[in-house]
Order: sequence, then structure tokens, then C-alpha cells
Amino acid sequence: MSTNAVEATTITKRYGNIVALDAVTLSVPKGSVYGLVGPNGAGKTTLLGILAGLRSPTGGTFSIASSRVSVLPDTPRFEPWLTARETVQVSATLADVPNSPAAVSDILERTGLTDAADRKVSGFSRGMLQRLGIAAAVVSRPDLLLLDEPAAALDPQGRREVLDLVADLRGESTVVFSSHILDDVQEVCDEIAILTRGSLVYQGTLDGLMRDVAHGYTYRIEIRGDTGPAARVLRACNWVTQIEVEDSVVFVSADSTVELESELVPLLADVGVPVVSIGPIEQSLEDVFLDVTR
Repeated sequence: MSTNAVEATTITKRYGNIVALDAVTLSVPKGSVYGLVGPNGAGKTTLLGILAGLRSPTGGTFSIASSRVSVLPDTPRFEPWLTARETVQVSATLADVPNSPAAVSDILERTGLTDAADRKVSGFSRGMLQRLGIAAAVVSRPDLLLLDEPAAALDPQGRREVLDLVADLRGESTVVFSSHILDDVQEVCDEIAILTRGSLVYQGTLDGLMRDVAHGYTYRIEIRGDTGPAARVLRACNWVTQIEVEDSVVFVSADSTVELESELVPLLADVGVPVVSIGPIEQSLEDVFLDVTR
């Protein structure tokens, strides 16, 4: 039995001469929170639409190991004359799941809509509609939950509540959500897929992204006095890929941390370089993301 909730193989989607998705292959583990990341126009919404069965791929195959799939589009819309409570009740009824008043109230509370439960949807802001969309999607108790930019229209408190809700669903549902907010992805996702211009350029864990995709490792060395001796001795090392000098600081880069960690300090000590401080510079997720999608 497969341990993946989603298996997609060489999914391609063309609109005339425009290639929205180009042979995308990915696997989403069951019970995980899986992030689709990429700049605008990367193909995230197209891929979610295909997985939801709302669009047909031009080529490739995919399988969903779930009996109940729920989808939240990036701009959810509801009947304006219904209240939030009625909207969630209707969603539960259509999904053929229990919709007791207690269950509906619980979902409204989890999405921060208790105070607006009996207000008509016509008066909701975009952020409130986003919360209601999440409530309507979650109430069906889906095996697979597909969320398109679920926190994009929310204020900081709303984003916090949505992220907490997504994290709570881990293990209960498989969650796939697209986002361009890297902090959100870093906080809640077990694995990510990075799309750019319709192509998959990375799939795996965030730790793996930072370890394997970041272009080398860099240490910052602050030196008292002349930086010349340190720069010269480091440039002579075959494991050094780049040297930069800024005032009293030398930045040294390598493809591996092995030499940096084992040879850098003894090397500087041997030539008598007075070191004030030394330490690694860690690339941020945003730095790596920009490198990968460039």
C-alpha cells in the first residue's frame, strides 16, 4: 500500500503555446503538510486545480489515495444571503458528514468566526471570507485538503490562527497548500515543492533545501589588522571557492563544511593571523528560494 496521498508523474498543462506546467513529478506523503512554493505565475494554482479534478492535464498521470478531497480556492465565494453558520452547515450537508450545531460551532471557533457566525456573508471582508472558506473546507473532514494561498488575505493574527489550524490537521488530513509567504511554509510544512515557470526545481524537506541547494557554505572571519595574509593563504587552498574582503572582515566560501570546520582555524593560526571572531553565515530560506527560482 502506498504511503503517499498524492502521486503525480510528468504532469504537463498547456494553454495554446503557453506551458503552465512542464513535466512535474511529485509525491505527497500521507498525513503531511506539504507546501507548493513559487513566484506568481509559477503554476501552483494550475497544479492544485489538476489535483482537485477541476482541470485536466495535457499530459502525464496522477493518483489520489483519498476518498474525500476538499478544496479552498484563493478567492472563495459564497451565497451572500447565507450566514457563516449556514454556509458551514450547507458544506457539511453536501459532503454528507455530521453537521450538529456543536460540530459547526467548533469549526467556526477554530477559524475565528464565532462572533460573526450569524452574520450574512454579504458583509464579510476578504479576510473573513478566507476564514469561512477554510471552515467550509475543513468541516467535511477531508483526507486530502488542498489550500490555495489560505493566509494571503489575512492580518497577522488571522495568519497565526490559520497556521495553527493547518498544523493541527497534520496526521488527521494530508494538507497541500500553496503560498508565496516563505515564513509560513517554513513554520508548518514537512516537505515542499518549489515551482518556477511551470517546472519543479526542488522537492523535499526544508533542511534538505538549505543543505543541498544552497550554493556552498560561507564563514565570516573578523581580523585585527591587515587582512592580506589571511586572504592570501585562503586563496591558495583548493577547497576554497570564493574569497571576499570587506574592511577588516574576510568571507570565505566552500562547497563543503568539512574543510571549513576542520582546517580553517588551524590554517589561520599557523600564519599568525589575529582573529577577533569567526563563524558561519547561514543563508535564509528567502536567499535560497531566490537562488533556486532565478
